[in-house]
Amino acid sequence: MWLRRAFFGWLIPSAFLLPLWLLVGWAVFNAGGWAFLWVLFLAIPGVFLWQLLLTLLVRARGTVRAHRAVSWWDVLGFTVWQGLVISLGFFAESWWAPMMVLAIVAGIALFWLELWQLWSEARPSRFVLHTSEGMAYIPSQAEEPQTTAPREVIVVTEKQAPPAS
Repeated sequence: MWLRRAFFGWLIPSAFLLPLWLLVGWAVFNAGGWAFLWVLFLAIPGVFLWQLLLTLLVRARGTVRAHRAVSWWDVLGFTVWQGLVISLGFFAESWWAPMMVLAIVAGIALFWLELWQLWSEARPSRFVLHTSEGMAYIPSQAEEPQTTAPREVIVVTEKQAPPAS
């Protein structure tokens, strides 16, 4: 659980630190002028916005907000995608292009993973209900909503007044 909570806390700072790493990596590994243009105009805004979008999708889920921890699928997806983004910051010419393609594919796959998890959690379930604290429970048969409400019938009878004489 501590690892999933650590990833929950890392989501927002990573939106700032991953683009910063790409800029620092460019300077440290002498990537060149064209790489600087790529980092400045594409990589930094792209990674920043994509990480913020993914973070919002994760935090939109009720279980994530309730437990303040991401799912194991999130841990796997963010580890792969952020690891690929970090590898791009080394600017090694021999494997940089394949890593770029893999990072883009992993980012798109992570986006769809987050949408799938959000949709699965938001879909109403007939068998498992959740409390406001995020705890799941299976309702008993008595708690099921009735399809027809019991009807109350009131009968009004009219009294005949005696004829006036």
